[in-house]
Amino acid sequence: MTTSATAIEELRAAGDSARAEEMAAYHKADRPYLGLANGDVEAMCRRWREGLDRDGRVALAIGLWDSNIFEARIAAGKVLVQARIKPDDAPVWDAIKQFALEFDSWAIADAVAKAAERRIAADLTRFDELADWAEAENMWMRRATLVFTLPWAKGRNPSPEEAARREQALGWAAHYTTDPEWFMQKAVSWWLRTLSRHDPERVHAFVAAHGEAMKPFAQKDALRLIT
Repeated sequence: MTTSATAIEELRAAGDSARAEEMAAYHKADRPYLGLANGDVEAMCRRWREGLDRDGRVALAIGLWDSNIFEARIAAGKVLVQARIKPDDAPVWDAIKQFALEFDSWAIADAVAKAAERRIAADLTRFDELADWAEAENMWMRRATLVFTLPWAKGRNPSPEEAARREQALGWAAHYTTDPEWFMQKAVSWWLRTLSRHDPERVHAFVAAHGEAMKPFAQKDALRLIT
């Protein structure tokens, strides 16, 4: 059975010091970098998940996260990616929420998003828990309300509940149009651009209502596929 200690040892053994220096310069967050390609981390996570039950995966993910190593935090998110979890009660979702409190990197936040999407899909009331993040001091938590819910920008015929959750996310996006942070503006445009493939009329309506508050690049990006 893989433990966080053995997993971190494997990550370290596969590291590339030259690549690690480049990654540290690119991501800028002050933490250890090992220099692994994303695909290599993904392959390790698939192997580590084998033979672990839900609680074993949660323990592994938390241990990886607590190391503060870049690749280990990426792995922490990937270890928890699973469409069906029985029972799907608190532990996995609680771990994801705990990780979000410490988000400081788009790459790490996006790695955790894949696990979060599946837990939200399993219980749509978790949308309501994200609502508190819309006012979070941590910009990455605010951004996560859109990145975690990106799947709800997809699909041409959402169910009534899915449509309601889509509007809930669009409400957060509208709130963020006045946020000056580049990453927040980009998250808004990303969500809208994704939605534009399936409901261009709703995106045009959003931009008509809120476009003046958006940064020009974000408005252009949101409409890129439909203008």
